Parts: sequence; C-alpha cells; structure tokens
Amino acid sequence: MKDVLLILTGYLLGSMPWGYWLPRILKGVNIRKVGSGSTGAANVWRTLGFKIGLGVALLDIAKGFAAALLGLWLGSELVGLLAGIAALVGHWRPLFIGFSRGGKIVATTGGVALALVPLATLAAAAVWVCAFLATRYTSVASLVSATTLPLFALLFGASWLVVAFAAGAAVAIFVLHRANIARLLSRSENRFELRRASKARGGA
Repeated sequence: MKDVLLILTGYLLGSMPWGYWLPRILKGVNIRKVGSGSTGAANVWRTLGFKIGLGVALLDIAKGFAAALLGLWLGSELVGLLAGIAALVGHWRPLFIGFSRGGKIVATTGGVALALVPLATLAAAAVWVCAFLATRYTSVASLVSATTLPLFALLFGASWLVVAFAAGAAVAIFVLHRANIARLLSRSENRFELRRASKARGGA
C-alpha cells in the first residue's frame, strides 16, 4: 500500500501544471491559448519571456525530482522509478487541468533522472545547453539530450532499470516531439531568439 501511495503521489506531483499556473498568476495569460498551446517551459519562454519560462522549467524539474526521490527514500529504486514515471504521465496529462494536453516531459524527465542518476543527468543537461546554443532550437536540444541520457546512464554505472527508464523516456520524448520533428524536416520550426518576449503572442 505504501508503494502505491508513493506512485500516486508521483502522479499528483507531476500533474501540477506550473506552465499553466505561473502565466495565469503572474501575467493573467492562459498559456493554452497562445503560442503552441503547450504548458511546457519552452512555450512559456517563447511567449512570456525567459524569466517565467525558467521558473516553469525549474518547477517542472523539481516535481519530477521530488516524485522519484520520495520513492527512493521511502521505497526502493523500483518504486522511485515508478513514481517518476507516474510524474511524467501526470505532466503529460495533468489531473488539475482535466487530463488535457500538458507538456512534453523533457524537464520533468530531467528531474526524475536527477534523483536516480545525477551525474548522467548533469552530463545530458550540458548536452542540452550546447545543442541549444548551437541551433537555437529547444526541440533539437531536447531530442539530442534525451538520446544521450541512457548512454550517460550506462557510462556512469546506473542499474539496468535506470538505463531502461532513460531509454524509454527518450522514446517518449521523440514521440511527443513528432510535430516538431516534422517542422524541422520542413524547415518551419521556430528558432529561439535569446531575448525577452515583450508580450504573449500567437502562432505555431
């Protein structure tokens, strides 16, 4: 029963839609009606600026980290993994906004992985930063770093369960980014400009 409660807690933590709540609280903006409509940090950054986007990213990382860490502390590595996976499901389909579309699980995956295999996660985060600075596409950075996470997990001696989680999360990130991949192939993906957005704006 304890393990089940930890997994449910993971889902509830993941369901906290910070990408929806912060724009509402700070700017009075319904993020689901601007930009891509995603509650992820990238859409918040693109439409409302770096500071709010960073806040969303950090909170999304924190909820994945908390879910997995609680499972590790109070259960086992397997329970931590399952609680982390539940957090990813919650981020994708949040209870608190009626199970409608949430984010693409990149930051929350980072939080879960940080609790399970911290050095590999920091290495993958460095890859994300380098890929983003080189391309200015958050989608490319997310896809590249997701691909490297299971490799770094192997390199840093993670258990097969954690490596399998990292590989599965990478596949899920690719699936959730399929529209971005299509836009990249057609050269219509939005490239970030490293400046503050002056106001929320519509568009893809």
